[in-house]
Amino acid sequence: MGKFDKYKIDLKGMQADSCKYEFVLDNLFFANIDGPEVQKGKVNVTLVVKKTSRAFELNFQTDGMVWVPCDRCLDDMEQPVSSTDKLMVKFGHEYAEEGDNLIVIPEEEGEINVAWFMYEFIALAIPMKHVHAPGKCNKAVSSKLHKHLRTKADEDDAEDDIFIEGEDVLPDGGDAEETQIDPRWNELKKILDNN
Repeated sequence: MGKFDKYKIDLKGMQADSCKYEFVLDNLFFANIDGPEVQKGKVNVTLVVKKTSRAFELNFQTDGMVWVPCDRCLDDMEQPVSSTDKLMVKFGHEYAEEGDNLIVIPEEEGEINVAWFMYEFIALAIPMKHVHAPGKCNKAVSSKLHKHLRTKADEDDAEDDIFIEGEDVLPDGGDAEETQIDPRWNELKKILDNN
């Protein structure tokens, strides 16, 4: 028996027009699937499979908590996830993905393993930026980050006062040599002065 056999849905042998499945995805699931975005979590997934005239409609309702590294301090943080996703499955000659949510599976197999699809739905439900609430980040890492940011800001201020090679700009912002004003500007200034 494989790691993900319990996530196989037998579409060919489906007797009713609609079936409901419930899965609890825990740390073992995330460790086995070995996806880069999520390593730990506890997520409840409710899957409703409906048979239509030409395909099967799989509706996933995902709710739970995953642990992801904080973007600021890299400590694990709890991230709530919730999503509603739909997947259409139809029978064909060989496995194929046609579009974002249409899967073709071989009719002789007649079943689909939804483990990876559930993982992808969870990964897509995680916000792009995930940071701890203010004051919850690792104190040691936060202090080093603030020290680095202060040092970096001081360096940036110092660089503003340095003569840049190849440019005739002095630290005070003045020009190294008097520049000539384009005579067309003088003519425009005359128009403004007359008004």
